[in-house]
Amino acid sequence: MFRHLIPALADRYRVIAPDHIGSDSQRCPASRSSPTPSKPSPKSLPVSCSNWASPGSPCRCRTTAPPIGWRLALQMPERITRIITQNGNAYEEGFVKPFWDGRFAYAQSPGPDTEAPVRGALTAEITRWQYVNGVSDPSLVSPDNWVHDQALLDRPGNDVIQLKLFRDYPTNVDLYPQVHQYFRDSQVPLLAVWGANDEIFGPAGAEAFAEDLPDAEIHLLDSGHFALESHLGAITGHIRGFLDRVLP
Repeated sequence: MFRHLIPALADRYRVIAPDHIGSDSQRCPASRSSPTPSKPSPKSLPVSCSNWASPGSPCRCRTTAPPIGWRLALQMPERITRIITQNGNAYEEGFVKPFWDGRFAYAQSPGPDTEAPVRGALTAEITRWQYVNGVSDPSLVSPDNWVHDQALLDRPGNDVIQLKLFRDYPTNVDLYPQVHQYFRDSQVPLLAVWGANDEIFGPAGAEAFAEDLPDAEIHLLDSGHFALESHLGAITGHIRGFLDRVLP
Protein backbone atom coordinates (compact mmCIF):
# COMPACT_ATOMS: atom_id res chain seq x y z
CA MET A 1 0.00 0.00 0.00
CA PHE A 2 2.88 2.37 0.69
CA ARG A 3 5.20 0.99 -1.99
CA HIS A 4 5.27 4.32 -3.89
CA LEU A 5 5.10 6.64 -0.89
CA ILE A 6 8.15 5.11 0.80
CA PRO A 7 10.67 6.08 -1.89
CA ALA A 8 8.97 9.46 -2.27
CA LEU A 9 9.84 10.23 1.37
CA ALA A 10 13.01 8.20 1.90
CA ASP A 11 15.34 10.82 0.39
CA ARG A 12 14.86 12.94 3.52
CA TYR A 13 13.31 10.74 6.19
CA ARG A 14 13.87 7.33 7.73
CA VAL A 15 10.85 5.29 6.67
CA ILE A 16 9.92 2.03 8.40
CA ALA A 17 7.23 -0.26 7.00
CA PRO A 18 5.99 -2.82 9.56
CA ASP A 19 5.72 -6.28 8.03
CA HIS A 20 2.49 -7.41 9.67
CA ILE A 21 1.90 -11.14 9.90
CA GLY A 22 -0.30 -12.13 7.00
CA SER A 23 0.43 -9.10 4.84
CA ASP A 24 3.21 -10.65 2.74
CA SER A 25 4.62 -7.18 2.24
CA GLN A 26 7.95 -8.61 1.11
CA ARG A 27 6.28 -9.58 -2.16
CA CYS A 28 5.87 -6.99 -4.86
CA PRO A 29 2.12 -6.32 -5.23
CA ALA A 30 2.63 -5.95 -8.98
CA SER A 31 3.95 -9.48 -9.36
CA ARG A 32 0.55 -11.16 -8.95
CA SER A 33 2.43 -14.16 -7.60
CA SER A 34 0.76 -16.51 -5.17
CA PRO A 35 1.12 -15.20 -1.61
CA THR A 36 2.65 -17.32 1.11
CA PRO A 37 0.22 -18.50 3.77
CA SER A 38 1.87 -16.47 6.53
CA LYS A 39 -1.24 -15.80 8.55
CA PRO A 40 -1.85 -16.97 12.10
CA SER A 41 -4.43 -19.63 12.71
CA PRO A 42 -7.52 -18.50 14.62
CA LYS A 43 -6.69 -21.31 17.06
CA SER A 44 -3.07 -20.22 17.59
CA LEU A 45 -3.83 -16.54 18.16
CA PRO A 46 -7.03 -15.13 19.65
CA VAL A 47 -8.44 -12.93 16.91
CA SER A 48 -9.19 -9.41 18.11
CA CYS A 49 -8.15 -5.88 17.24
CA SER A 50 -6.47 -5.64 20.63
CA ASN A 51 -4.22 -8.62 19.87
CA TRP A 52 -3.56 -7.25 16.39
CA ALA A 53 -2.13 -4.12 18.03
CA SER A 54 0.42 -6.17 19.97
CA PRO A 55 3.93 -5.93 18.51
CA GLY A 56 4.38 -8.30 15.58
CA SER A 57 0.93 -9.85 15.64
CA PRO A 58 -1.35 -7.94 13.23
CA CYS A 59 -2.93 -9.88 10.36
CA ARG A 60 -4.13 -8.47 7.10
CA CYS A 61 -7.56 -6.88 7.36
CA ARG A 62 -8.57 -3.67 5.63
CA THR A 63 -10.60 -2.47 8.61
CA THR A 64 -7.95 -2.87 11.32
CA ALA A 65 -5.21 -0.51 10.19
CA PRO A 66 -6.52 2.69 11.90
CA PRO A 67 -7.42 0.82 15.13
CA ILE A 68 -3.90 -0.61 15.33
CA GLY A 69 -2.47 2.90 15.14
CA TRP A 70 -4.79 4.37 17.76
CA ARG A 71 -4.23 1.47 20.15
CA LEU A 72 -0.46 1.82 19.85
CA ALA A 73 -0.76 5.55 20.55
CA LEU A 74 -2.78 4.84 23.70
CA GLN A 75 -0.26 2.22 24.83
CA MET A 76 2.81 4.44 24.39
CA PRO A 77 1.74 8.08 23.90
CA GLU A 78 5.19 9.37 24.81
CA ARG A 79 6.63 7.67 21.71
CA ILE A 80 4.17 9.20 19.25
CA THR A 81 5.37 12.66 18.25
CA ARG A 82 3.40 13.29 15.02
CA ILE A 83 0.44 11.60 13.33
CA ILE A 84 -0.38 11.35 9.62
CA THR A 85 -3.64 9.65 8.70
CA GLN A 86 -4.98 8.92 5.22
CA ASN A 87 -8.65 7.95 5.56
CA GLY A 88 -7.90 6.48 8.98
CA ASN A 89 -10.98 7.06 11.09
CA ALA A 90 -11.15 7.98 14.80
CA TYR A 91 -14.65 9.47 15.07
CA GLU A 92 -18.15 8.09 14.71
CA GLU A 93 -18.89 10.95 12.33
CA GLY A 94 -16.65 9.22 9.81
CA PHE A 95 -18.69 6.02 9.49
CA VAL A 96 -20.66 6.00 6.23
CA LYS A 97 -23.90 4.24 7.15
CA PRO A 98 -24.56 2.16 4.00
CA PHE A 99 -21.16 0.51 4.39
CA TRP A 100 -21.14 0.10 8.17
CA ASP A 101 -24.72 -0.55 9.25
CA GLY A 102 -24.62 -4.19 8.14
CA ARG A 103 -21.25 -4.77 9.78
CA PHE A 104 -22.37 -3.34 13.11
CA ALA A 105 -25.60 -5.34 12.90
CA TYR A 106 -23.53 -8.50 12.44
CA ALA A 107 -21.27 -7.59 15.37
CA GLN A 108 -24.29 -6.99 17.60
CA SER A 109 -26.19 -10.10 16.53
CA PRO A 110 -24.08 -12.67 14.65
CA GLY A 111 -26.10 -15.20 12.68
CA PRO A 112 -26.82 -16.46 9.18
CA ASP A 113 -28.99 -13.47 8.28
CA THR A 114 -26.48 -10.84 9.38
CA GLU A 115 -23.41 -12.79 8.27
CA ALA A 116 -24.29 -13.02 4.58
CA PRO A 117 -23.92 -9.27 3.82
CA VAL A 118 -20.61 -9.17 5.70
CA ARG A 119 -19.24 -12.09 3.70
CA GLY A 120 -20.03 -10.03 0.63
CA ALA A 121 -17.29 -7.63 1.72
CA LEU A 122 -14.72 -10.36 1.07
CA THR A 123 -15.60 -10.78 -2.61
CA ALA A 124 -13.55 -9.62 -5.58
CA GLU A 125 -16.30 -7.20 -6.59
CA ILE A 126 -16.21 -5.33 -3.28
CA THR A 127 -12.42 -5.44 -3.08
CA ARG A 128 -12.23 -3.71 -6.46
CA TRP A 129 -14.97 -1.28 -5.41
CA GLN A 130 -12.95 -0.17 -2.40
CA TYR A 131 -10.11 0.89 -4.71
CA VAL A 132 -11.99 2.60 -7.55
CA ASN A 133 -15.13 3.97 -5.91
CA GLY A 134 -14.96 7.74 -5.66
CA VAL A 135 -12.00 8.00 -8.04
CA SER A 136 -12.85 10.31 -10.93
CA ASP A 137 -10.35 8.55 -13.20
CA PRO A 138 -10.23 4.83 -12.30
CA SER A 139 -7.46 4.27 -14.86
CA LEU A 140 -5.11 5.83 -12.30
CA VAL A 141 -5.60 2.83 -10.02
CA SER A 142 -3.63 -0.30 -10.91
CA PRO A 143 -5.66 -3.55 -11.04
CA ASP A 144 -2.70 -5.19 -9.29
CA ASN A 145 -4.08 -3.70 -6.07
CA TRP A 146 -7.30 -5.66 -5.91
CA VAL A 147 -5.86 -8.78 -7.54
CA HIS A 148 -3.16 -8.94 -4.84
CA ASP A 149 -5.63 -8.07 -2.06
CA GLN A 150 -8.11 -10.69 -3.17
CA ALA A 151 -5.46 -13.39 -3.36
CA LEU A 152 -4.70 -12.75 0.30
CA LEU A 153 -8.34 -12.56 1.31
CA ASP A 154 -9.08 -15.86 -0.46
CA ARG A 155 -6.57 -17.92 1.50
CA PRO A 156 -8.19 -20.95 3.16
CA GLY A 157 -9.54 -20.07 6.61
CA ASN A 158 -9.02 -16.35 6.21
CA ASP A 159 -12.77 -15.73 6.08
CA VAL A 160 -13.01 -16.99 9.67
CA ILE A 161 -10.42 -14.44 10.77
CA GLN A 162 -12.12 -11.60 8.91
CA LEU A 163 -15.53 -12.43 10.39
CA LYS A 164 -14.09 -12.52 13.90
CA LEU A 165 -12.49 -9.13 13.34
CA PHE A 166 -15.80 -7.70 12.11
CA ARG A 167 -17.48 -8.98 15.28
CA ASP A 168 -14.73 -7.39 17.34
CA TYR A 169 -14.74 -4.05 15.52
CA PRO A 170 -17.10 -2.22 17.96
CA THR A 171 -14.35 -2.48 20.60
CA ASN A 172 -12.46 0.08 18.53
CA VAL A 173 -15.39 2.49 18.64
CA ASP A 174 -15.54 1.98 22.40
CA LEU A 175 -11.97 3.28 22.56
CA TYR A 176 -12.74 6.48 20.66
CA PRO A 177 -13.37 8.56 23.83
CA GLN A 178 -9.90 7.55 25.09
CA VAL A 179 -8.37 8.46 21.74
CA HIS A 180 -10.09 11.85 21.82
CA GLN A 181 -8.83 12.46 25.36
CA TYR A 182 -5.34 11.52 24.18
CA PHE A 183 -5.65 14.12 21.43
CA ARG A 184 -6.81 16.81 23.86
CA ASP A 185 -4.09 16.03 26.38
CA SER A 186 -1.22 15.70 23.95
CA GLN A 187 -2.19 18.15 21.20
CA VAL A 188 -0.06 15.96 18.97
CA PRO A 189 0.49 17.55 15.54
CA LEU A 190 -1.78 15.73 13.10
CA LEU A 191 -2.16 15.72 9.32
CA ALA A 192 -5.32 14.19 7.86
CA VAL A 193 -5.25 13.72 4.08
CA TRP A 194 -8.54 12.22 2.97
CA GLY A 195 -10.26 10.98 -0.13
CA ALA A 196 -13.36 13.16 0.07
CA ASN A 197 -15.43 10.65 -1.91
CA ASP A 198 -14.68 7.74 0.43
CA GLU A 199 -17.89 5.79 1.13
CA ILE A 200 -16.29 3.84 3.96
CA PHE A 201 -14.79 6.59 6.11
CA GLY A 202 -16.35 9.82 4.91
CA PRO A 203 -14.86 13.32 4.98
CA ALA A 204 -16.69 14.10 8.22
CA GLY A 205 -14.20 11.75 9.86
CA ALA A 206 -11.32 13.92 8.71
CA GLU A 207 -12.98 17.18 9.74
CA ALA A 208 -13.77 15.76 13.20
CA PHE A 209 -10.09 15.77 14.18
CA ALA A 210 -10.36 19.55 14.57
CA GLU A 211 -12.79 19.03 17.46
CA ASP A 212 -9.97 17.86 19.72
CA LEU A 213 -6.94 19.11 17.77
CA PRO A 214 -7.75 22.68 16.68
CA ASP A 215 -4.41 22.94 14.87
CA ALA A 216 -4.90 19.73 12.88
CA GLU A 217 -4.04 20.10 9.20
CA ILE A 218 -6.85 18.63 7.09
CA HIS A 219 -6.92 18.18 3.32
CA LEU A 220 -9.78 16.66 1.30
CA LEU A 221 -8.88 15.28 -2.13
CA ASP A 222 -11.06 14.25 -5.08
CA SER A 223 -10.49 10.55 -4.46
CA GLY A 224 -11.82 7.52 -2.62
CA HIS A 225 -10.73 5.23 0.21
CA PHE A 226 -7.25 4.35 -1.07
CA ALA A 227 -6.35 7.88 -2.10
CA LEU A 228 -2.65 7.10 -2.39
CA GLU A 229 -3.37 5.09 -5.52
CA SER A 230 -4.73 8.09 -7.44
CA HIS A 231 -3.22 11.10 -5.63
CA LEU A 232 0.27 10.02 -4.64
CA GLY A 233 1.87 13.31 -5.69
CA ALA A 234 -0.59 15.49 -3.80
CA ILE A 235 -0.41 13.38 -0.65
CA THR A 236 3.39 13.26 -0.78
CA GLY A 237 3.46 17.04 -1.05
CA HIS A 238 1.16 17.47 1.95
CA ILE A 239 3.24 15.04 4.01
CA ARG A 240 6.54 16.69 3.16
CA GLY A 241 5.12 20.13 3.89
CA PHE A 242 3.67 18.97 7.20
CA LEU A 243 6.90 17.31 8.33
CA ASP A 244 8.93 20.36 7.30
CA ARG A 245 6.75 22.48 9.58
CA VAL A 246 6.42 20.22 12.62
CA LEU A 247 9.82 18.48 12.83
CA PRO A 248 12.84 20.28 14.30
